[in-house]
Amino acid sequence: MGRATLIGFSAVAMWALLALLTSASGAVPPFLLSALAFSIGAAIGFAARLAGLSPPATEPVPVAVWVIGIAGLFGYHFFYFTALRAAPAVEASLIAYLWPLFIVVGSALMPGERLRWFHVAGALLGLAGTALIVTKGGAVAFEARYGFGYAMALVCAFVWAIYSLASRRFPQVPTSIVTWFCLATAILSALCHLALEETVWPQGVGQWLAVAGLGLMPVGAAFYAWDYGVKHGNIQVLGAASYAAPLLSTLVLIAGGAARAEPAILAACVLITAGAVLAAKNMLFPTRGKAEETKA
Repeated sequence: MGRATLIGFSAVAMWALLALLTSASGAVPPFLLSALAFSIGAAIGFAARLAGLSPPATEPVPVAVWVIGIAGLFGYHFFYFTALRAAPAVEASLIAYLWPLFIVVGSALMPGERLRWFHVAGALLGLAGTALIVTKGGAVAFEARYGFGYAMALVCAFVWAIYSLASRRFPQVPTSIVTWFCLATAILSALCHLALEETVWPQGVGQWLAVAGLGLMPVGAAFYAWDYGVKHGNIQVLGAASYAAPLLSTLVLIAGGAARAEPAILAACVLITAGAVLAAKNMLFPTRGKAEETKA
């Protein structure tokens, strides 16, 4: 359980590189960038199969798994990009980052899972920390004219939460299936690009390396790690710990000189760390957690 949860959290750490690598990729439009990155993500899976590191499924994969996987990966990015086009980035990002909270609360409906107060409290602390990072300590102003964009961001959050929770119901399906999810997402993203965007390719070696980095980690290996984590790890802890992604992303941007350190970042660090520790209380203090379970 602990090892699988850590593998799942490695996806959160890799997602922290998303903003830095995206900004380094230049003016490549979102759907084209998604198509390129997910193509590399699919290539990772095929390479792992050829090397014998990722065995394919030995039994037929249920149709529901295909629908959940493709809708999850492509749907999340489609609605996220749509939200950013139709609403201010701050508000849209904050709404989209409700997905960890949805995962924690929704996990109570999963077989064999039990939602405890510290899971919800940890997720709420993480949400508060995320709000500080996204707003930089300022106010959030939701305007009615951006209602469509807000709705798309909310759908985006629901899609990723549902994908994560539904994936847990199929632990027998090997993580190698993510290879096909990435390939389908690359194709659908390419079609959206052709229909909605003007083609702008990466310029120079640096931008191509940034695109390659996106495909190798935050849009590649991260999805394989997340799939394994949500299927075999503690999904409630993973949900709450996922709020570390915007914090780690901000710290990476600061380290890379793309952002400035601000007082709100320190406060967010405290809130998110406290939330993750609280959500993982049973894992960090198993004896005490079991005693509480018995009393309850």
